[in-house]
Amino acid sequence: MRTDDWYGTQDLTGFLAHAGGFLRSRPDLHTVALTVTETLRTNGPRAYGDEAPVFGVLEVDGQVRAAYFRTPPYRLNVTPLTPDEADALAAHLVALGHEVPGVVAARETAEAFVAAWRRRSGVRAAVSQRQRLYRLGNLTVPHPLPAGRARVAGKEDRAQLIRWHREFVEAVGGVAGRDADAWADSRIAYGGITLWESEDGTPLSMAGVTPVVAGQARVSPVYTPAHLRGRGYAGAVTAQVSRSVLASGVREVLLFTDLANQTSNGLYQRIGYRAVAEFAAYDFRGNRAY
Repeated sequence: MRTDDWYGTQDLTGFLAHAGGFLRSRPDLHTVALTVTETLRTNGPRAYGDEAPVFGVLEVDGQVRAAYFRTPPYRLNVTPLTPDEADALAAHLVALGHEVPGVVAARETAEAFVAAWRRRSGVRAAVSQRQRLYRLGNLTVPHPLPAGRARVAGKEDRAQLIRWHREFVEAVGGVAGRDADAWADSRIAYGGITLWESEDGTPLSMAGVTPVVAGQARVSPVYTPAHLRGRGYAGAVTAQVSRSVLASGVREVLLFTDLANQTSNGLYQRIGYRAVAEFAAYDFRGNRAY
């Protein structure tokens, strides 16, 4: 595998023209790349921060074999790779002088890239999170449902969504992919958040869904404040969102879970989600630009 089989670009339009068909060929495994690039396409190149995103494509004998993207300052996101492809990617990024603070990918790909990055740069990695990708099979609505009802969040819920988005990011120990205000405005604009509220209209839990791209949508985020957990609100609102997406004709409804959270993994399986693949996120220690 040659390093120059990989090439990088900051041109989103060109990247999608070249790699879009490849990404759409496996909308489940490529769900994050599809939804992030769609957000960039509709909201502009600064949708995820002040720095321009970067993209890359692996092409061999005229065929696209893999792709990556990064929206600084966040981790590199990579489609599935062989160990040789991962090594060539690490060499490519070092040659370009790209800073790589971490990587998220299907587990075997992430492990291969971490090993390659250490060989090429001398930088060690630490696991940040192990994830599982699920696809909805036969939806099973929880019974009995908790008291209350579901409704799509509107402009009147903006402050609530901003607050819950920040709490969610803190709870999962992550870094927000987008500014909370911009995230809330974007989700409200297309009806991308559903609330479970009490009979008196008090919001109790939320479940979001990404825009539909390539026949797939991903449920994210699901959040219930700590003092309201264990009462069935998350299951109720997730089932409602899942049912709404199916009713719209979407072929694949996906979601990621943190494998360390046994409660959420059990909940989604009871609703009807089935495992597709395992992913891993790594952070690089003492990372430096080259």
